[in-house]
Amino acid sequence: MSEEKPHHQPFPEDANGAPRPQPSSYTMVEPRFREIYFRFYKETYKPSSIDRKTKELVAIAASLVARCQGCLEGHVKKALKFGATREEISEAIAIAIGVNAAAVVDISDIAAENTGIRLFDGNGAGG
Repeated sequence: MSEEKPHHQPFPEDANGAPRPQPSSYTMVEPRFREIYFRFYKETYKPSSIDRKTKELVAIAASLVARCQGCLEGHVKKALKFGATREEISEAIAIAIGVNAAAVVDISDIAAENTGIRLFDGNGAGG
């Protein structure tokens, strides 16, 4: 039986809630680009017009759309820490589901346009 590798969590938080990169992460990224990314990421979580709980809910949806499991796990934990309810987290997930479904429709509409193939007319009937 193989030992399971822990999921990548790019930024666990330190005691005051500030994101902190893991030293074992980003080993394939040149240090100067890593530092630029770290500064940008930290900037996005500083106090602003959007409260931290809302930022974490947005990050949950973005993590799902980006298919980043470590991100998702970290942001769910942070959302709970910053006061998100189960229902709020579920709604953020539902929004991500809706966006992904719309993306499938959008790209299939583009394929239909590019190929001239329409399997159904706009009323749902065969066309």
